[in-house]
This record gives sequence, C-alpha cells and structure tokens, in this order.
Amino acid sequence: MNSTLDFKPQLFSTLKNYNRKNFMSDLMAGIIVGIVALPLAIAFGIASGVTPEKGIITAIVAGFIISLLGGSKVQIGGPTGAFIIIIYGIIQQYGFEGLTIATLMAGAFLILFGILHLGTIIKFIPYPIVVGFTSGIAVTIFTTQIKDLFGLSIDKVPSDFLEKWWCYLCNFNTIDWWCAAVGILSVVIIAITPKFSKKIPGSLVAIIVMTVAALLLKQFAGVTTIETIGDRFSVSNAIPEAHMPEITWETIKSLVAPALTIAVLGAIESLLSATVADGVIGDHHNSNTELIAQGVANLASPIFGGIPATGAIARTMTNINNGGKTPVAGIIHAVVLLLIFLFFMPLAKYIPMACLAGVLVIVSYGMCGWRSFLALMKNPKSDVTVLLITFFLTIIFDLTVAIEVGLIIACLLFMKRMSETTDVKVIMDEINEESDMIKGNLEHLTIPKGVEVYEINGPYFFGAGNRFEEIMAAFGDRPKVRIIRMRKVPFVDSTGIHNLTNLCEMSKKEGIQVVLSGVNPSVHTALEKAGFYDSVGKENICSHINIALERANKIVEE
Repeated sequence: MNSTLDFKPQLFSTLKNYNRKNFMSDLMAGIIVGIVALPLAIAFGIASGVTPEKGIITAIVAGFIISLLGGSKVQIGGPTGAFIIIIYGIIQQYGFEGLTIATLMAGAFLILFGILHLGTIIKFIPYPIVVGFTSGIAVTIFTTQIKDLFGLSIDKVPSDFLEKWWCYLCNFNTIDWWCAAVGILSVVIIAITPKFSKKIPGSLVAIIVMTVAALLLKQFAGVTTIETIGDRFSVSNAIPEAHMPEITWETIKSLVAPALTIAVLGAIESLLSATVADGVIGDHHNSNTELIAQGVANLASPIFGGIPATGAIARTMTNINNGGKTPVAGIIHAVVLLLIFLFFMPLAKYIPMACLAGVLVIVSYGMCGWRSFLALMKNPKSDVTVLLITFFLTIIFDLTVAIEVGLIIACLLFMKRMSETTDVKVIMDEINEESDMIKGNLEHLTIPKGVEVYEINGPYFFGAGNRFEEIMAAFGDRPKVRIIRMRKVPFVDSTGIHNLTNLCEMSKKEGIQVVLSGVNPSVHTALEKAGFYDSVGKENICSHINIALERANKIVEE
C-alpha cells in the first residue's frame, strides 16, 4: 500500500487560475444551492430526531469544510436523507451525547480511510448492496413521515417498521384534513415546480406557499390544528458554542458499530456523489482527499451541535446546473445558509410540519431509485438475493445490520463465483499438448499405465480444493502416480497449500506419489515458503509435462 498522504484539496489548485468570471458563476450557484439546502437541512434535522437549527448548523459547518478541503471541484456537503434512520436510532439508544461521540468517531474513521488510500476500494462496494440499502432508507424515510403528512393523533409512534404501519392503520381515523391538504399540496408543488422553472427549488416554493396559507387559515378561518415547527420546537438563531462531550472507553466500545456505519455510509455516498459529478463536468475527483475532508467535517460538525454529514447528490447537481465551477460555490452556499440562519431563522417556526413531511416524501421518492431496483431484479439470482436481503434488513432491522450482512453475503457469493471459475479435470489416456500454436504443432502425449493426470485451471484457493476429492473419489482403482498440472494456476493461497499438503499425505498413505507439473514462479515461491516441497520431494516438481511423464514412468517402473 502507498504510504504517502494523498491529500490535495481542489480549492487551492483551482484558485491558481481563478478569475472574476468564475467567481460570478460560483456566486450565483452558491446562492441558489444555499436556498435549496435550507428546507432540506431543516427537514433532515427534524426527521433525524434533532432540532431544525442543528440541521442548518451541520450544513454550514460541514458544507464549508467539505468545499474547503475536498477532492471534488463541485461537491456540496451537508446532512442527507441517508443518515436520517441511523441518526434517529442512535439518539433513541444513546441520546444526543452518544450521537455526538459516534459522529466524532466516524470522522476519525473517514480520515483513516483517506490516509490508508481506501477511497478507490470503497467504490467497489457491490452495486446491489448500494441500491438495496438506498431503497430501504427511502422506504423507511417515507414511513416515518406518514404521521406528520396526515396530521395523525398518535402519542408515540412505534420504532419497528411493521408495528409503525399497523399503528398508522389503527389510527388513520384521527386524520386532520387540513394537515393532509397541506402535506399533499406540498408534494404536488415540489413535483410540478421544475416544469415551470429549473432555477427555483420546488421545496422552497412549497414551504413559502404553505406557510403563508397556514398563517392565513389560522388568522381568518380559525384553523388551529395545522402543527408548525414552532409548536414542536423552540427555534433559535443563536450560534452554538463549541462543546466537547465526555468520552469514555466504554462509550467508544459501545459506539464502534454505529460509528463505522456512519463512516462507511458517508464514504459511499460522498464518493458516489463525486463520481456522478465527474461524469457531468468531465473531471476526476481525488477520492482519498475527499474522504479526509469528509472526516474533518464530521469532526467539526458535532462540536458545534451538528449531526453527520456527507456529499449530497441533489445539491451537488444543483450546483453544477447553476454554473458552479470551483469549491468557492460550496463555500458561498455555507455563507448564505449562515446569513439566513442569523437573520431569518425565527421565521422557520411558522413552517407547517405537514409541509416538511411533503419535502421528505419527495426526497424519499428521489432516493428510492425504483428503476434501478427493477432493473437489478432481472440480474443473476445471486445479485437479486443480495439486493432483497439488504433492502429488507434495512427496513425491518437497521442500516448497520443491512450493510454488515449485505457485505458478508456479497463476499460469500463472490468467493463462490471465484471458486467456480477454477476447473479441475482428469485426463485419462492421451494429452493433446499445443506446444507451438503459431506453427500449428500438436503434440500427443500418451499417459502410462498406473498414472493419473489432473489439470487445475484457475486460482487454487479455498473452495477449489474439494474438487480433487470429489473427482478422485469417482475412480475406484488406485494409480501409482498422480500428476497435477498447474501451468494455468496464477496464484495459490494458504487454504490451497493446506489442501495440496493433505492430498499428498493422503496419497502417500495409499502408496501413491504426487508429481507437480508446470508450476509458475509466484506459485512456486508460495509453495516453497510454506515448506510444501519437503513432503513431496524436489525431484517431483517438474517444469514441463514431458518431464513429469518421464518422472512418472520411472516411479512406475521402480
């Protein structure tokens, strides 16, 4: 592994040739993205189980750092929908203090991922797993919004997915039609706004229209049942003081799993977002630099009372579509959010909860990726299995379990596929040896009586070894010599070596000599280091099949 630190923030390289034209483009993009990010930050904060200002603080602090230190020119960072479920779960179990520590730990993990050059590896997480848990998160987010969307009178909503839906069905008669109207109209406004204007965010239009509508209904029609942010939270625009939680070894141990989930999820989402952005702008991000920046952002955000953050695909695309050229746009987006927070935050208390639920319904629809899900259902059964298991585990249990089990299953299936690529065949009487393909010479080598020839085609590792036993068991008669051709074995692992050793020892007990043929240099080195040749004898290691057959003849004649 490369030991050098791969940390090259894009901001500093782009500023070398920065000009007024670039700044004007970044300024417009930054202002628009800041406005787009506002309702999302509030909605993600509330849905995660924290106050609306904590969502905005996260977008300001993390958004600023990700743009300042990141490895992408156009990445916009902040709170995202992907984290809602896991944050909510951590708060329920460990409290907000536990979330702060888990986020700090996740930040440290992300920095470590970047230092260890894991940025390129994370990109290789199987696609069915990514689609499975993204779709699962989307369904879970949608499920959590039903109460606010329809204004249901439920004191405490169960945390379990199935129990939650049963609770909704049992209490659906408590629906508040004014809340339902606000929620459904919000969804409609957000959905149709892009048809009229690509620049103006639909979520902002919905929030302004529905907030004004709710105020008018309260003032002139006496409608008081539409719950607002102010009814549930005390909204403040005070900049929080830096606070470091008390961290104990016991707390660290208990939070390793959720912290790793935040880190892995943050890494996947940020690199996925950066990769999508690369495709649009025709650039290449530095994945290790991006991970370090994400790590620093997640170290800073919780100190100021924020929640986990990562690269946000929707906001990054908004940035690109509105002319964002450099990380300066992301810094401006953070400054815009700070100004809104300082001067307009008190107005947020008038926003209806049903309207925010509508915003999150649209977010969940965008996340679910149902087209990708359906397309994957046509893939091989193994991919479908990984997809469905990850999806249902995300919904029924939680994201930590889903990612862990999904990765384990994907690894096991990969191992199975790899083992299937290794073919072991027996050659009974004659070998057709293509000695010189250019000249078209075909050598026919006769196998002497009392000799069996086996050929391994592919890597020799766990899973492939059992093939020998199966094939050998099929033959009743015992030969005097077993030749194992290994010319097409690119590598051998410790399990393969162990298997070969057992085969030789078994054969020895039966009075059968094993002869290896055509061992390549890397496999030869591995076998020699493991002391395998001591049990076989160096005279029984042959460079070519002709020499191996001569050696077998000698043994048969003895």
